[in-house]
Amino acid sequence: MNSDSSQPAAGGQLFIVATPIGNLADITFRAIETLKRVHLIAAEDTRTTGKLLQHYGIKTPMIALHEHNEASMAGRILSILQDGEDVALVSDAGTPLMSDPGYHLVAAARRNGLRIVPVPGPSSITAALCASALPPQPFRFHGFLPRSGRSRWLTLQKLTEDTATQIFFESPHRLLNTLHDLAKICGQERLACVARELTKLHEEIITLPIGRLIQHFENQPIRGECVVLLAPASETVEVDDETIMAHLNDASLRQLPASAKAREVAARLGISKRRVYALMHRRE
Repeated sequence: MNSDSSQPAAGGQLFIVATPIGNLADITFRAIETLKRVHLIAAEDTRTTGKLLQHYGIKTPMIALHEHNEASMAGRILSILQDGEDVALVSDAGTPLMSDPGYHLVAAARRNGLRIVPVPGPSSITAALCASALPPQPFRFHGFLPRSGRSRWLTLQKLTEDTATQIFFESPHRLLNTLHDLAKICGQERLACVARELTKLHEEIITLPIGRLIQHFENQPIRGECVVLLAPASETVEVDDETIMAHLNDASLRQLPASAKAREVAARLGISKRRVYALMHRRE
């Protein structure tokens, strides 16, 4: 069978459908129509996707495709596609394959010359990035980091030295440990962002030096999956003295004592308070 992706073989189409990451209203019209008209929906968790389908009155049958059964289910779904039926692939939330199952199915469909159609929509990765106020390009996405051992430290060391914005997922109960690990490697002054509960009622997107993020999350319960973004390595050395002085002269800071002013400017720029304080005295 011809595996040239530019000349798809006869058969059904595999639609890669993005679904809401929290707010059901974020689904696209095209996604709804696609889910209604395909022969079958391959869902990471049929219970989660079932709530979405019920909300929009979609009756299409589902089949489970997750990390534990993808190797075996890919062949079954491939046969359905080769019989001429269309199939939609969805994850629990967001865009499939982005740290979710589906890669093996998509690769098999490509090898067999079947047409693969993306139906774009919500993504926690781009949602967090565009609201983080960190450099949007280049960026690198890592999915979930290794949980422990040498591979975790090697991964953290590598991403803290990179000159691109780093993005990865973290669970709420491991967030503080990860922030502490980052602080040990690249210091507490590097800017980072934690975005959690995206598009939901209690959405929080907070960008601060790592040390202040630790303080923030130590004083409150952490709920919801988190997207963590780390500023590029170069961001910590690109702040010149004139930029610091411009912030020191901000009208909103004029009434603050020198120590408090230095602390605030250091936090804004992701640099050390010592550097700001020394510059203040040199310019007096």
